[in-house]
Amino acid sequence: MNRFLATVLVVLSSAVVLVLEVTVTRLAAPYAGDTLETYTAAIGVALAAIALGSKLGGDAADRLPPARLLGPLLILGGGLTMLARPVVLVLGPPLTGAGPITALVLVTASIAVPAALLSAVTPVVIKTQLADLDQTGSIVGRISAWGTVGALAGTFLTGYVLIAALPVSAVLLVTGGALVLAGALFLLRHGLPRGRRATAAMAAVPLLGAGLLVGTPSPCDAETAYYCARVAPDPERPTGRVLFLDDLRHGYVDTADPAHLEFAYTQWFGAAIDTLAADRPLETLHVGGGAFTMPGWLAETRPGSTSEVLEVDPAVTDLARAELGLRTGPALTVREGDARIGITEAATDGYDVVVGDAFGGLSVPWHLATAEFTAEIDRALRDDGLYVVNVIDRGPRDFLAAEVATIATVFDEVAVVADRGGFDDEVGGNHVIVAAHRPLDTGALRAAVADLAEPGEVADPERVAAWTERGRVLTDDHAPVDQLLTPYLT
Repeated sequence: MNRFLATVLVVLSSAVVLVLEVTVTRLAAPYAGDTLETYTAAIGVALAAIALGSKLGGDAADRLPPARLLGPLLILGGGLTMLARPVVLVLGPPLTGAGPITALVLVTASIAVPAALLSAVTPVVIKTQLADLDQTGSIVGRISAWGTVGALAGTFLTGYVLIAALPVSAVLLVTGGALVLAGALFLLRHGLPRGRRATAAMAAVPLLGAGLLVGTPSPCDAETAYYCARVAPDPERPTGRVLFLDDLRHGYVDTADPAHLEFAYTQWFGAAIDTLAADRPLETLHVGGGAFTMPGWLAETRPGSTSEVLEVDPAVTDLARAELGLRTGPALTVREGDARIGITEAATDGYDVVVGDAFGGLSVPWHLATAEFTAEIDRALRDDGLYVVNVIDRGPRDFLAAEVATIATVFDEVAVVADRGGFDDEVGGNHVIVAAHRPLDTGALRAAVADLAEPGEVADPERVAAWTERGRVLTDDHAPVDQLLTPYLT
């Protein structure tokens, strides 16, 4: 095999391994969440597959003619690459809710075998180049370096270009198809594998992979760079629409009645704003757009109010425009990009209320939960301003305690609202933290949330003090949000 062709094969196979590693996090997120555990599973399984494939590929190259191995490796690797998405779509629903094991099982089942097969290509190619043992070191080093170049190309192209430009299914179809085509050319040149079963497998795996990849419908209305996003109608309310981002019911809008707040936590947001914020049109900043429920509610219930929304995913904003009745203009503006960057551009003392409702899976993104981020919120708020933030937690409420303790390092007054009787419920759910520098009228807030369609309860001062005392203050240096929500590390 000539040097150029050897380099192309190593770059291509190594790139696709990293395409699989990056895309599997998007595939698994609707069932396992967009969490640290999901990314850890993707990295760990990919590294294990690379190690196993390299070992087995090297062993096989010593026993069999290496050039004859490349066609089957590329065809089977490409076919199984295309099967990754159908595998996740079949296994994901029954595994949803199983905790971190969901991510590990889905990632292993979908990418371990194709990543191992493609990782076997490099040692096989190396064997074809070892004509002069005096140059073994330079040959191995050169090909290994090109393998790393391919891995880097796969990483950056997928993360920066492909996922943003194409659905995951299209990314896998293109990359898997390229491998199958390359493998077919090798089979034509070096001959088919011996035996009818092997030949049948060469044909069946890519055909099955491509067929299922194209034929399996997506659960998403939009496969964005961050989420599998879809909008579903509410069967009990003809004009109600529910926004799903991955595995989470993220937002609800009544397209005919923007003042309607369906989810309990949004009702608590509304009660806190009505009870504790100034009785006039408000200038508000929203960390996270989603269904854009609260900006719509403010515009309807407090005419003249303005909402500035920091939304990381432009595709979610487009979906809200198309299906949730979002209309932007002078009273409702959207700034696209990460809220941690966007908050630094917010005006100092520019807002009456900041609403925090940004999520990745079930958790607030860690960099939006730290003391440093909270200090930026404080900078943006006026002296009499109000900060309300939605937090999901369960069990011992370790993350809630940490977030209460963190916010308490910046704001003088902190209150917490949850379902009536929900503070001691092991199942957990939404909690709304309310913070300000001025005294909070918790009595009025307690009466307001108790009278809602989804009644809430305000935590007593002793409970809030206990959370503040035991909670870990989250900082940019240490914010183990996912582990606090999933306390399996003891």
